[in-house]
Amino acid sequence: MTKENRHLIRPYGDTTGDGMVQVSFTLPIKHSKVADGAALQLANKMGMEPAMVVHSKPMGDDFTFFVVYGQVNHLVDTDKVQVVERDFPLLTPKEANAVIKETLRRPMVVVGACIGTDAHTVGIDAILNIKGFAGEKGLEYYKEIEVVNMGAQVSVPALVEAAVTRGADAVLVSQVVTQRDAHLLNTREMSAAFREAYPAGERPLLVVGGPRFDESMTTELGVDRIFGRGTTPAEVASYLVHRTTMKEPAA
Repeated sequence: MTKENRHLIRPYGDTTGDGMVQVSFTLPIKHSKVADGAALQLANKMGMEPAMVVHSKPMGDDFTFFVVYGQVNHLVDTDKVQVVERDFPLLTPKEANAVIKETLRRPMVVVGACIGTDAHTVGIDAILNIKGFAGEKGLEYYKEIEVVNMGAQVSVPALVEAAVTRGADAVLVSQVVTQRDAHLLNTREMSAAFREAYPAGERPLLVVGGPRFDESMTTELGVDRIFGRGTTPAEVASYLVHRTTMKEPAA
């Protein structure tokens, strides 16, 4: 590949540029040779050809899980990839504490929760709890951040009430359950409730996170920031410090 077209790339499997990819999926069909054939048919329609079923396993009586390996001819143009880049400096806890103390002159109040029926607190706890995630301490470790972790299955009205009562500067919501786009529905309900509860420009920052969110959907969901999988406590803390000290009200 020449220097001029290095932005054009193809999947790598056994050799450079061979276009080999591996995908997994489940079909509502009893495990059998016919099921394997159905999986190959789907792979062909997805543009994988030749393709082979390298693994299939029954998932109950009427479902089969597949792993398919095959070749695609598609190229990816990295010059056309659109992502949300970090647009704020990454701070250490000491630096974040110093900025909060100097600018807010009081602790920053952060309220966090898993809303709706979501009972998965791993994400919110990784960001808020002092033990943190990926070798970083959570927001409870920051001396100038007051953390209110409401836990799981918190209703939107209860979250709004807690934010108002505690004078929250920011509200963090984690959503892991995504069946039927529950994470999107819950987030829209939450953002609408905060718009109704606060005067324009006075609501706290609304931040949501989870493995299935599209980080570019902030405007559509009515929130200020979306964090995806792998986000660390330092990234969240740095963003909150950046936004709350910019003197720019939440939309």
